[in-house]
Amino acid sequence: MIRGMSDTAEQVEERSAEDQLRERRRAAFREARRVLWRGGVSGTIQQRLVSLTEAAPEVYDLDESTDIYGNGVVAALEERVATLLGTEAAAFFPTGTMAQQVALRCWAARTGNPTVALHALAHPEVHERHAFTQVSGLRTVRLTGEPRLPTADEVREFEEPFGALMLELPLRDAGFVLPTWEEVTEIVEAAHGRDAVVHFDGARLWESTVHFGRPLDEIAGLADSVYVSFYKSLDGFGGAALAGPKTLVEEAKTWRHRYGGMVFQQFPTALSALVGLERELPRLPEYVRHARVVAAALREGFAEAGTPWARVHPEEPHTHQFQVWLPYDGDVLMQAAVRQAEETGTYLFAGYWERGGPGLALTEVTVGAAGLEWTADDVKAAVADFVARLKDVSS
Repeated sequence: MIRGMSDTAEQVEERSAEDQLRERRRAAFREARRVLWRGGVSGTIQQRLVSLTEAAPEVYDLDESTDIYGNGVVAALEERVATLLGTEAAAFFPTGTMAQQVALRCWAARTGNPTVALHALAHPEVHERHAFTQVSGLRTVRLTGEPRLPTADEVREFEEPFGALMLELPLRDAGFVLPTWEEVTEIVEAAHGRDAVVHFDGARLWESTVHFGRPLDEIAGLADSVYVSFYKSLDGFGGAALAGPKTLVEEAKTWRHRYGGMVFQQFPTALSALVGLERELPRLPEYVRHARVVAAALREGFAEAGTPWARVHPEEPHTHQFQVWLPYDGDVLMQAAVRQAEETGTYLFAGYWERGGPGLALTEVTVGAAGLEWTADDVKAAVADFVARLKDVSS
């Protein structure tokens, strides 16, 4: 037997316990009467198909022929995105990972420099298995690892040339944080001053308008190209778009084909994206504003419940998503959260808890349509109940 190939009985038992807790979590989320967010991902296939069938006639003529290799409804979606973002053109991609690799390799060919400057917590660095370097011949350099966007000085004074600056707006793994409008403008100017292009990883750019106090087209207009997602905030089935100059987008479509992104038919995904743009996009500012109410109530609730230490980050959320940090093991926190949902029907912290350091764990909180029903008092009452269960689980 090769060493490390067989699990001990304790490891099997531990893994089984983790699997059982995850299954309880999924069941609790499905059955919970009160949650802060309930995206389509939590629904059944039948529920998602029924919802799309009901909503699709509002956004597209269903008597039209289905799409073939990117025409029809897919082309209509591309036009809608380009209009919203104020760009010359846009291209639909099956994933954001593919869209951004294509965008940055196109820019690398134009600038003659394959180096991409980004944040150490940027999505390609943390979640994409080094796709830039392994697949697209790009090289990444990290401007900073601080839990904020890089500053204009860090961009301006970086010690080596780069062809593109990639900014994730908002920066998810730092707490869905955004710079100020003045700061992001200065960052872009600093990059352009170095003859570098600027690409926005705007997977969640849609909800940045409240923090920046600017419309989408003005925000996107700062960058040379922008990627946006259709499922992270808009509740689509999937998919992404790359928006920018027409010449770049046409070149990107060629690379999309080479990367295997020229899918025969994509009308369900494209329709769900159009529905998201019609229904969810206008509501995102409302979600952002209410997330600030929820965040303040969480802070007050933990203080009133006598929790020894708790942090809501940012204190005033920049978007409708933010982090909550608590001084407990993640499994303990999830057990308390699941137990609360099972016993009361209220699932306050429905996300996973991740290790944030010795004796610390964090979770992401999203406030959506379901969360608008919660008052500040509702949140504080749920916190008090959660803390009581947490003490029972951890004792």
